[in-house]
Amino acid sequence: MTTLLHLPLSPFCRKVRIALSELDIPFALEEEPVWERREAFVALNPAATVPVLLLDDGYALAESQAIVEYLAETAEGPPLLGKGPKRRAEVRRLALWFDVKFASEVTDYLYRERIMKRLAGHGPPNSEFVRAGVLNLEQHLRYIDMLLEQRHWLAGKDFSLADIAAGAHLSSLDYMGAVSWTDHPPAYEWYVRFKSRPSVRPLLSDRVPGWRPAAHYTNLDF
Repeated sequence: MTTLLHLPLSPFCRKVRIALSELDIPFALEEEPVWERREAFVALNPAATVPVLLLDDGYALAESQAIVEYLAETAEGPPLLGKGPKRRAEVRRLALWFDVKFASEVTDYLYRERIMKRLAGHGPPNSEFVRAGVLNLEQHLRYIDMLLEQRHWLAGKDFSLADIAAGAHLSSLDYMGAVSWTDHPPAYEWYVRFKSRPSVRPLLSDRVPGWRPAAHYTNLDF
């Protein structure tokens, strides 16, 4: 069976998990403590990062965007990259927005400081980094609100990889209670629809040892 090496709250791993489920591809999950840099794992992915997708034939795919593009090209199912070149370009633009810009301005300051440091035993989070992440998150939520004033999903009328990438990052932050949903009704309504999808629901059972999720985290309509 296809196996995904992952960390439970990693947005990039969540992105691949959702795509696999949306495409109805059976897969097994194995947690990979990347900070240990296991020799066998580094041999699969010299960058020593997750996700890594092990195919049935033993071939290893690394990096979330490369994995989901492979899945979109080889699996039958909904067109997660969009229909038509213009729509695919917009889907890719937004997926990169969240995987690069949002990740560097928000995820790195919140998820890495609060979660990854805890898992790796690297001490408490840097309060200045966390404060910067919270401020940057507000600007990104405003951008999401703006997109959704004219669109049903982030890239248009259909659910796509853009929603998967955005939701993967925001769901990790939502575990920590870091998102002020009440201040952003369009983003909130979109996230409720995202969170209610069958492909997303299994993620709500993820837990970090010693850290309980926000009270609303598992509620589909909160």
